[in-house]
Amino acid sequence: MADNNRDKFLSLLRQSVDDAAFEKLTLGKPCGPDATLKNIYVRPVTLKSGPHLSFLYRHVTRDITKNHVPKAALTEIQNLIGTQFLDAHLFTISQQAQLEGKAEGTTKLHIKRVTSSTKPSGASEHDKSRQYMIPVNAPWLRALGVTNDRGQPREGMSAKFKQIQKFAELISHLAAETTLPTDRQLQIADMGCGKGYLTFAVATLFGESAQVTGIERRADMVDLCNRVAADCGFTNLRFKVGDIGEQQIAPPDILIALHACDTATDDALAQGIAAQSTLVIVSPCCQQELRRQLTAPPVLTDALEHGIFQERQAEFVTDALRAQLLTWAGYRTKVFEFISTEHTAKNLMIAGCRSHAPGDEKVASRIRKFANFYGIQQHQFATHLNFPFQS
Repeated sequence: MADNNRDKFLSLLRQSVDDAAFEKLTLGKPCGPDATLKNIYVRPVTLKSGPHLSFLYRHVTRDITKNHVPKAALTEIQNLIGTQFLDAHLFTISQQAQLEGKAEGTTKLHIKRVTSSTKPSGASEHDKSRQYMIPVNAPWLRALGVTNDRGQPREGMSAKFKQIQKFAELISHLAAETTLPTDRQLQIADMGCGKGYLTFAVATLFGESAQVTGIERRADMVDLCNRVAADCGFTNLRFKVGDIGEQQIAPPDILIALHACDTATDDALAQGIAAQSTLVIVSPCCQQELRRQLTAPPVLTDALEHGIFQERQAEFVTDALRAQLLTWAGYRTKVFEFISTEHTAKNLMIAGCRSHAPGDEKVASRIRKFANFYGIQQHQFATHLNFPFQS
């Protein structure tokens, strides 16, 4: 029996590619023979040979990227839907379409109109801009001093430009892996947002589907960011003066805290967990709390006479403990490199997707053994979670 919902979805997909309106596609709910393949993410790119669709095959332990010309890409997607993945989510400039499949073969199709800040102005210009998640001619990039009038990174800002684009790509993938609310506007909080580079990127990426709030303790930065947001026409973005950990905004569905110093990262993680945020993303900085506590195991005593090794051990233990506690708190946790050390030395990112009930005693036992091995008696994140290191 023909599946009209599937056919209509594929027709919308083909039309969006033909019209240069395609933004991204997510395939989920795997049902194929490869148990390690969890998701596929598709986005447009422009290579030297012309427009392609880039496929990111996300497996349990590795990611594989393949690029296909549009015709071959559409055939590949058609073959995947219903055979290896039951769900497909299409994002275009003007609408979103979600095909929900059941194991018995039935499907549902949901379509809704969206307002996007990125519109094509001719195929060649659109193809060029689609190399980046954030358009190079975004007015806020120029207003914040990242790019010049030609949409090129200013001198000394190439690393920041790459960081913005990489973060947009990462949060897009992470959000696609979670089940975020679709019946209301998302709430996203960026804690300790600084000059707001990445906050603006998030607001651009999610558009009117999300209300984005940047929290920063420096009033002059908040005033600057609010002025730029108003000048650039953002209606879904605001900045407020405050410290990480203060309950002054709506409970966020996504909480972000990048380069929050020392225990401020722990405060942000705890705030996200208390709000039952679906997704928490942190990039730790200046991990000092545990360095004074760490007792070197005998086998490491000689190596840790050197200060640089002590510093790196403190960073490793602090962030490894955070990741384990996040898992214990009910989140599927990932730890990975945010961006190459060529661009920043502080490049570790911890991301947690709320996925299971908290309090697994097996996980707790492993955390206690880890803490006892290093002589840890107190940790800010553990304190927030009321997690005892002694059973």
